Order: sequence, then C-alpha cells, then structure tokens
Amino acid sequence: MRNVCQRFNSIVDSYHRYQTLSTLNLWGFRIQEVVAKHLGNVLEHNTTLIILNLWGCEIGDHGAQYLGDALQHNITLTTLNLYHNAIGDVGAQHLAYGLQHNTNLTTLNICRNSIGDVGAQHLGCGLQHNRTLTALDLQENHIGAVGTQHLSDALHYNTTLTILDLGSNRIEHVGAKHLADGLRHNTALTKLDLESNHIGDVGAQNLANGLRRNTTLTILDLSESQIGKSGAQYLADALQHNTTLTTLNLYYNLIEDGGARYLGNTLRHNTTLTTLDVGMNKIGDIGAHYLADGLRYNTSEQHQRFYDIIITIDKWSIKTTNPPMTLIKSTDI
Repeated sequence: MRNVCQRFNSIVDSYHRYQTLSTLNLWGFRIQEVVAKHLGNVLEHNTTLIILNLWGCEIGDHGAQYLGDALQHNITLTTLNLYHNAIGDVGAQHLAYGLQHNTNLTTLNICRNSIGDVGAQHLGCGLQHNRTLTALDLQENHIGAVGTQHLSDALHYNTTLTILDLGSNRIEHVGAKHLADGLRHNTALTKLDLESNHIGDVGAQNLANGLRRNTTLTILDLSESQIGKSGAQYLADALQHNTTLTTLNLYYNLIEDGGARYLGNTLRHNTTLTTLDVGMNKIGDIGAHYLADGLRYNTSEQHQRFYDIIITIDKWSIKTTNPPMTLIKSTDI
C-alpha cells in the first residue's frame, strides 16, 4: 500500500501537467486519508476537474475534512462520489461546511457511510446555505428520525435540491412526519427515495398529509416500507388532491386486495399519475380488477388526456396508452 500511495502522490504532485483532465475515477483505489490530503490540496486550485469518483477509497473522516476544505475554494467540480468511505459524523461536518461556501457542486453521493443523526444535522445546516446542490444521496447511513428532522428543516429554506435519496436508513413513521412537514414548505424537490425505512401505515399517513399540499414532487419511492391497506388508503386519498406526482413506487409492501381497492378508486380521479408499482404486495385477481376498473373509468372520463399509465403487480401487467387499456396476466405473457 505504501508503494501505491507513493506512486499516486507523484501523479497528484505533477497534476499541473494534465490541465485538460475533467474526470478522475479512483474507484476502489483505497487511497485513504494521506493521499486524500494531497488530492484536496490539488482541488483547491484546480480549474478543470468536473467529476471526482472516490467510490470505496477508505478516506475516512480526515480525508473528508481535506475534501470539505477544498470545496470551499474549488470553482469547477460538479460531481463528487464518496460512496462507502468510512465517513462518520465528523467527516460529514467538514463536507457540510464545504457545501456552505461552495458555489458549483451539483451532485454529492455519501451513500453507505456512517454519518448518523449528527452527520445529518451538519448536512442539514449546509443545505440551508447551499444554492447549487441538486442531488444528494444518503442511502445506508444509519439516519433516524432526529437526523431526518434536520434534513427536513433544510427543505424549508433550500430552493435548489431536486433529488434526495434516504433509502435504507432508520427513518420510520416519526421521521416520515418530519419529511412531510418539509414537503409542505419545499418548492424544489422532485424526487424523494425512502425505500426500506420501516415507515408503516402511520408513516404513510404522515407523508400523505405532506403530499396534499406539495406542488413539486413527481417521484416518490416507498418500496419495502411495511405499508398495509390503511397506509395505501391514506396515500390514495392524498393522490385525489395532489396534482404533480407522476410515479409512486409501493413495491414489496403489505397492500393486498383491500389496499388495491383504494388505489383503484383514486385512479378514477387522479389525472397526473403515470407509473404505479405495487408488485410483491399479495394482490390477487380481485385487486387487479380494482385497479383495472379505476383505469377504465379514468380512460373514459379523461377524453382530453394523452397518457401512458403502467401498473405493475404480482400476476398482472396493466397498461393503458391513450386508450385502449389492456389487462394482461403474467402467465399469459
């Protein structure tokens, strides 16, 4: 490893020879914090690098500190991938401070680290002052309801973030309530991923309350969220009032035929939803027909609408493309 680091240091130190380099991919290089320090020094003055991929480089909190410091001065980097880098709340604090002063980064991936609630709090503070970041990936970071509250508070003030991925954290129904509050006030977010967060029916109810007043969100992922029939009812009711959501992912929940009935009824009235995934929800033939009936009514009533609605369930594929509508059983495909 020492020889590898020495070779990499020599490359970094002579970086001025490569003034046209716009993308640097060090995927799995394991550069660790020592080399990250040199890289941070280079980034402070570099004016060509646009994309930096440090996937699995084990830079840790100290490495994140060097990069966070560099972000305060760098004026060209737009994409930074720090997936799986052993970054904790301390590293998140430095990155957040960098975000407060950075004016060009648009995409930040900190997926599969360990920033926790404290790290999420720091990032929330950074987002309140940042005006350029559009996509933030925080999957698998042990973020609970407390951390979610800080991120939600940031959504009250942030006007540029459009994609927020919080999949596979520990948000649960309390965190969902905080996010719902953020959705009521936010005017920029278009995609929210909450997959695998144990949100449940109560959490679905909380999010439904936020959807009623939100006017920007177009994609919501609630797959693997332990949402049952009552949760589906809350979401279905909200969709009768929401006029912007186009994609709702409810894959691998507990909706069953009863929940499909509520969703089918909503399809009679909703005029914006184009994609609904309710696969792996134990929806049988009865539930499939509830959904199909909703689409039939929708098709016949919305004469002026041109659309492509696709519903995915266990045994059926339902598709309507500016009529006619088709209901196909998977065993027949």
